[in-house]
Amino acid sequence: MTIAESASKPSRAGEFDLGALLAERGAERYELHTRYLNHQLPRMLHTIGFDKVYERAEGAHFWDADGNDHLDMLAGFGVMGLGRHHPVVRKALHDVLDASLADLTRFDCQPLPGLLAERLLAHSPHLDRVFFGNSGTEAVEGALKFARYVTGRPRVLYCEHAFHGLTTGSLSVNGESGFRDGFAPLLPDTAVPLGDLDALERELAEGDVAALIVEPIQGKGVHEAPPGYLRAAQELLHRRKALLIADEVQTGLGRTGDFYAYQHEEGVEPDLVCVAKALSGGYVPVGATLGKEWIFRKVYSSMDRVLVHSASFGANAQAMAAGLAVLSVMENEHIVAHARATGELLRSRLAALTEKYELLAEVRGRGLMIGIEFGRPRSLKLRGRWAALQAARKGLFAQMVVVPLLRRHRILTQVSGDHMEVIKLIPPLIIDERDVDRFVGAFTAVMDDAHDGGLVWEFGRTLMKQAVAGR
Repeated sequence: MTIAESASKPSRAGEFDLGALLAERGAERYELHTRYLNHQLPRMLHTIGFDKVYERAEGAHFWDADGNDHLDMLAGFGVMGLGRHHPVVRKALHDVLDASLADLTRFDCQPLPGLLAERLLAHSPHLDRVFFGNSGTEAVEGALKFARYVTGRPRVLYCEHAFHGLTTGSLSVNGESGFRDGFAPLLPDTAVPLGDLDALERELAEGDVAALIVEPIQGKGVHEAPPGYLRAAQELLHRRKALLIADEVQTGLGRTGDFYAYQHEEGVEPDLVCVAKALSGGYVPVGATLGKEWIFRKVYSSMDRVLVHSASFGANAQAMAAGLAVLSVMENEHIVAHARATGELLRSRLAALTEKYELLAEVRGRGLMIGIEFGRPRSLKLRGRWAALQAARKGLFAQMVVVPLLRRHRILTQVSGDHMEVIKLIPPLIIDERDVDRFVGAFTAVMDDAHDGGLVWEFGRTLMKQAVAGR
């Protein structure tokens, strides 16, 4: 039943009617958010022209109030791995609700968590057990706790520019000062450059390091660990009795063309792996910390410690059903292979444009995790405009590209991080060649405009004024 049909259906006095509520008050969405939630979000959306009203969504597309379709190249920051409202996941959630299971009694063992753990571990051959939480940052928190406990050491290493979450533990291993500022004291953790084995070895020599946590491909800027780095880091860590934690919250479940991004490098077997986002099917929040047998046995070493790490909503039936449905779709529809092939098509077509556009510096990434980086142009005219933008605020040019992609071409993208001239593409893994054609065509049109001095630069001047005024 659609919202409109629900709204037209009479309801009994006192009965909750979601359709009627949305029909009556849905138009207040931005005002409600301004009044009761993060007031800066609607302000930002209004400023850059992203204050759209989307009515419905399916797959890799959503539609606005006027019936215009938009291509999603953001996937809810990677949550919508299978796109929106995949029929298999949707049916699984209807089925689990209709089953009226005795869920979350806390003093029994329901079948769905064990079944999902079994299926997830089948894709993780060197790992043995799973803890289910509710988000990516919870998965990271669990891994940090486990590593510190089983090694008896306090310090965790992380890579510069990393993003592992925003709760206190995961914030401690966040490589962006803008997120950390004002929230000290944090855990005793230390940043090392991604790929710098000498820096890693120096820190390990102190003898107090529990683990290194690393994104095989960093979300911020889409920077991949250099070839051989993960395997060599693993050897150094194990030699010093420390652990390797792979944060696959965004890169996992097919995003980079393998089930996990660390699997691109032979011989890498992390001690702990964090997943979330796509496992949810876009419906029910879920996170998972996967680990080796000895780690779990040491953390949960006796019945007295049975609840030493737990989550009130962890392993709930709806989340487990969604996860099982997601893995079933991935296997039956060969999602990982599709993401690898489609990602290579998209990346190669975009990379070919670096020959044409001097503002386009590099296209990088794996599978359907692609970074488009802009850089200082050669020609004098463009160089002057570029310098003016950089003086106002680094990252404005990338935003200048993102905005017309949405406003003129109805394609949703976003910059890869603050003060960065990088757009990150993380679309649903189900996009096809027509979607690739649509994005490349739109991107080419925006870049043509940027090099010809058209409307893109008019918007740039507006952004410059706002950036300067906001200092």
